[in-house]
Amino acid sequence: MRSWVFLTAILLVQALCAFFFVSDIILGILGIYVSPLSWQQREYLEIGAAIGLLLGLFLGGVAIYRTTRDRRIAEEKLRRASGAFMELLEERFADWGLTAAERDVALFAIKGLNTQEIAVLRSTSEGTVKAQTNAIYRKAGVTGRPQLLSLFIEDLVDGQFQRHAPPVAKAS
Repeated sequence: MRSWVFLTAILLVQALCAFFFVSDIILGILGIYVSPLSWQQREYLEIGAAIGLLLGLFLGGVAIYRTTRDRRIAEEKLRRASGAFMELLEERFADWGLTAAERDVALFAIKGLNTQEIAVLRSTSEGTVKAQTNAIYRKAGVTGRPQLLSLFIEDLVDGQFQRHAPPVAKAS
């Protein structure tokens, strides 16, 4: 909210100062003369408008600097979160005792690829991928892809990147 007020103030100051100079030129071209000001008053107005434009330029630079800094900070946080997510994936995969092939399939499934796409990427049959996904779901204690993904989202949202024991399968 504060940044919007700041940016609005910058634009308003610059607009008023620019209006002063542009209206003066247009009125002169059209031959419309307003009540005369003393040359001192006119100089003060022009100096004020010029200072306003310079102030707007300075504040605009400050706004650009802050925006650039905030973007860099956000990118760094995203990079760290991405690394944390990969650590979390590896921890969970290890806890569940996934094979290398199951880890690949689980990662592709979490990324949103369907069974056919995973099979093509892994140069294997769709049946093999289905068997691997069923093994992953069983080891993770979930019934499908949405629940698998929700395990990771829960951990990220809660900020808990600790090792979890593999779920205990229910006896039928």
